[in-house]
Amino acid sequence: MGFKEYLRAEDRIVERLDTTSISFVKRVVVGNNDSEQVLDANAIEDQIALLNRCLNELPKGKIIGLEKGVHILKMGEREMEMQYVAYHVGFARKPVWLD
Repeated sequence: MGFKEYLRAEDRIVERLDTTSISFVKRVVVGNNDSEQVLDANAIEDQIALLNRCLNELPKGKIIGLEKGVHILKMGEREMEMQYVAYHVGFARKPVWLD
């Protein structure tokens, strides 16, 4: 099995990630992470497309961490909640298409 370990968690098997092969990490934010600028649906779709590209194109990345956040924007008497998830995607080498 090499560096990979398999853990039994309830009734499923979880593969532990070998982080020694990761040399580049890309932080991909999906959602509104800036309370000063509200993103439209097209911008969020572009963020999701980048995440999918990171996970599916060569060299394929793996999610090594998650970061979740919430901003509450007050507009007069109304409050708007903006959420985001930042995915930390690890690669063995930096993809050329990220330049």
